[in-house]
Amino acid sequence: MARRSTVHDPRIADGPGLSATLDPADYEAPPPRRPRRGGWSGGGGRWLVWTGRIILWALILVILVNGVRAPFERFTQQEPVTSNSAVPAYNGFPAAQGMAFAAQFAGVYLNFNPEDAASRSRKLTAFLAEGMDPQMGWDGFGSYAAVAIQPYDIEATDAHNAVVSVAFQTGPRRLMLSVPIYYSGDEAGRRFVVAGRPAILPAPAPAELPQVAEPEIDEAAAAELKPQLEGFFKDYASGEAAGLERYVAAGKSLPSFAGAFTFSQLKEVVVPVGGATREIQAVVVWAVPSGDVLPTPGTTDPAAVGGTLEQVYRLTVEKQGDKWFVADIRGGGRIVG
Repeated sequence: MARRSTVHDPRIADGPGLSATLDPADYEAPPPRRPRRGGWSGGGGRWLVWTGRIILWALILVILVNGVRAPFERFTQQEPVTSNSAVPAYNGFPAAQGMAFAAQFAGVYLNFNPEDAASRSRKLTAFLAEGMDPQMGWDGFGSYAAVAIQPYDIEATDAHNAVVSVAFQTGPRRLMLSVPIYYSGDEAGRRFVVAGRPAILPAPAPAELPQVAEPEIDEAAAAELKPQLEGFFKDYASGEAAGLERYVAAGKSLPSFAGAFTFSQLKEVVVPVGGATREIQAVVVWAVPSGDVLPTPGTTDPAAVGGTLEQVYRLTVEKQGDKWFVADIRGGGRIVG
């Protein structure tokens, strides 16, 4: 049996069921869509948003990369060496060995007299190239003596050639000796030789010492410290350990001269204003032996008296209770007071 269809012909006005004719009034029309600013409508402007985001992230990535790379390059990149660099450039020349060689040569070259001419010539041969004058320009007359010979500076033109400046003292004068030397290189035995005639030159004059302001002095503290320091320096010179401990701060230990000098005088004490711990300066006069004879205080015999030597010390002192104690002693700096 065939099923009856439930679909009604819309042409039948009075047919049962719902009319297939739709009334537009039964539905609300959707609101009209606003046009986008700038004349763009729909989703066409989204590419601008994504383009902006890509540019922004690219900028952030560039900033991060540069931020990480910059400090890394600063640490790894070697700074160029300039003429004012604290590290001298020797162009591959072994400066320390060359300066020692030139100073040893100067010790022989700068000391001569007619009685020692032959010995000097033999000694100089150890420094000279074959065929060079064994007396290095000396005519065999007169005499010369130099002391305090020390290497001073070097100027290397390449890995094999250099000129060494050697400082020395003769009489009251301080002078320089310029010595040209040659280095054979690693493959030829690492040897040196004097490459030409030396030249004596004036030494640089002493530097100008600028004036410094004197500190504010604590006269009361200096008066308290002076008798304590006199006892300290007496035992510091003699090496009396038990006596020295009376003047040394608790927990500190100081060596002594063990009789090498004898205390003569505490000439001056400079005590700046400060607290319980201070840096002070003391000018001390030591009696020094005359040869093997120790000085005897109070005697008038010149052979027994010996000489005196004035020196400056810096001391760290601490006040504990009503007394001052020495915590440290070292060489003095610039004299003040």
